[in-house]
Amino acid sequence: MENLISLVNKIQRACTALGDYGEASALPTLWDSLPAIAVVGGQSSGKSSVLESIVGKDFLPRGSGIVTRRPLVLQLHKTDEGSREYAEFQHLPRKRFTDFAAVRKEIQDETDRETGRTKQISSVPIHLSIYSPNVVNLTLIDLPGLTKVAVEGQPDSVVQEIENMVRSYIEKPNCIILAISPANQDIATSDAIKISREVDPTGERTFGVLTKIDLMDKGTDAVDMLEGRAYRLKFPWIGVVNRSQADINKNVDMIASRRREREYFSSTPEYKHLAHRMGSEHLAKMLSKHLEAVIKSKIPGIQSLINNTIAEIEAELSRLGKPIAADDGGKLYAIMEICRSFDQIFKEHLDGVRSGGDKIYNVFDNQLPAALKRLQFDKQLSMENIRKLITEADGYQPHLIAPEQGYRRLIESSLTTIRGPAEAAVDAVHSLLKDLVHKAINETLELKQYPGLRVEVGNAAMDSLERMREESKKATLQLVEMECCYLTVDFFRKLPQDVDKGGNPTHSIFDRYNDSYLRRIGSTVLSYVSMVCASLRHSIPKSIVYCQVREAKRSLLDLFFTEIGKIEPKRLSSLLNEDPAVMERRSGLSKRLELYRSAQADIDAAVWSK
Repeated sequence: MENLISLVNKIQRACTALGDYGEASALPTLWDSLPAIAVVGGQSSGKSSVLESIVGKDFLPRGSGIVTRRPLVLQLHKTDEGSREYAEFQHLPRKRFTDFAAVRKEIQDETDRETGRTKQISSVPIHLSIYSPNVVNLTLIDLPGLTKVAVEGQPDSVVQEIENMVRSYIEKPNCIILAISPANQDIATSDAIKISREVDPTGERTFGVLTKIDLMDKGTDAVDMLEGRAYRLKFPWIGVVNRSQADINKNVDMIASRRREREYFSSTPEYKHLAHRMGSEHLAKMLSKHLEAVIKSKIPGIQSLINNTIAEIEAELSRLGKPIAADDGGKLYAIMEICRSFDQIFKEHLDGVRSGGDKIYNVFDNQLPAALKRLQFDKQLSMENIRKLITEADGYQPHLIAPEQGYRRLIESSLTTIRGPAEAAVDAVHSLLKDLVHKAINETLELKQYPGLRVEVGNAAMDSLERMREESKKATLQLVEMECCYLTVDFFRKLPQDVDKGGNPTHSIFDRYNDSYLRRIGSTVLSYVSMVCASLRHSIPKSIVYCQVREAKRSLLDLFFTEIGKIEPKRLSSLLNEDPAVMERRSGLSKRLELYRSAQADIDAAVWSK
């Protein structure tokens, strides 16, 4: 199962390379789902010594006050026996440190680069990987030591800031807490135990480590603590013996220090019976074994998170659109494909696949008939106007049977009023087609990606609709003019019969200008005009559909397609300029998707190889 720990370390390194940890990403982070061990303790509790004992190298900064001022994410990688030990920092890729004194200096320098040469702290972690045959595979996070007072050069808020930083790590359910407490202090005052108990009250995730056992007052020992009688944890307490300051000053070899630690526990009567589970070597092995078990139990959840996140990333990448080819041919092809997508969406709105086309039918079925019905012919067919037009049409000779020219003039003046509803229907459909163009543009994801192309396509579509409107208006008004130019003969052939039925045509010619006669003429004209309105109610929509709707479906962007092939490469490129933020977002998501897919494949392979 050790291959799973190596795999987790590999995934964590990839996560940190992308900044996909902590709060650096809005997406659920793979980093947070991976188990890690956070080292918690008060200042001068011996945290650094414990870490160095586990690693077997002297590499951490030391000094008074707050020395650890940034989290240190330490990944240990066990290598083959005899291989050379080295370290790598995430912020210095491909640079290997074989001198661990240089590692210590780089930790100090990188801390200063973030915080300045002050006592300030920062939550931005330093990522360090150590490769050695003398370590076990582990991920340890060294956190700033908890403190009760601020030192000179620090704000009073630093005490709370450190505690908040520590909590942000150990509150995560996948975090294993390594609580460091010095044995020569009362456990009741242990900062590490206090904060661990608050975030992990059942002790399911907490391992207790007692340091400085060899520095306890004579006559006292830590047996009650190590055996769990003084303060019980789910996991047994582990005692370690730190290197003395004299050993540090003399650069005593870490291997020799480990040997002396083993000898101390095996030779001290109080701890002899516990020697098999004491010391930094046992601590490292025990943590590694526990980490293996935790990783194994978390794999289903990690796989689920990876699968869900891949789906989320792919969905967002789909919304952002694909990157465009660099060559002119590829750009032209991309523009044509985007325009075809827009055109298809526009047609779907008209055809009812998407909403909007029904509003055009409403113009024909409701608005136009209502407008025709509202037409008032009172002015054209008033007694005064009828008498005037009939009299003028007779000229110097009165009409004998029917005032044909008067009829024609009355009908033509009445039919002219139909131009208004006809033009209004054309304009209403034009307005609806414009709305559908805007909808189609907003629903074409690729046009959101390229604002310049979006404007050009919108302008081209609007220009086409405007030309179609003019053609439609011309054709529709011609229908009205046709009715004015030619009157239906059959209708008027019936007029002599109607006269016979309605009265004696041999009456005096002057009787034919009385109100009853004029009303008969007005009624006849109104009947004819109403017949024409009924006919135009059906022919006007046909003209509009032919000239506007059908033409928009057929050739909305034809002129744009013709022009786009002629433009110079520089302008062609400008049409595909993206928002830099979108480009950056796509690039980041693509890298993250690659990470998650790689992690998915690696974890699946590791699971199947068990």
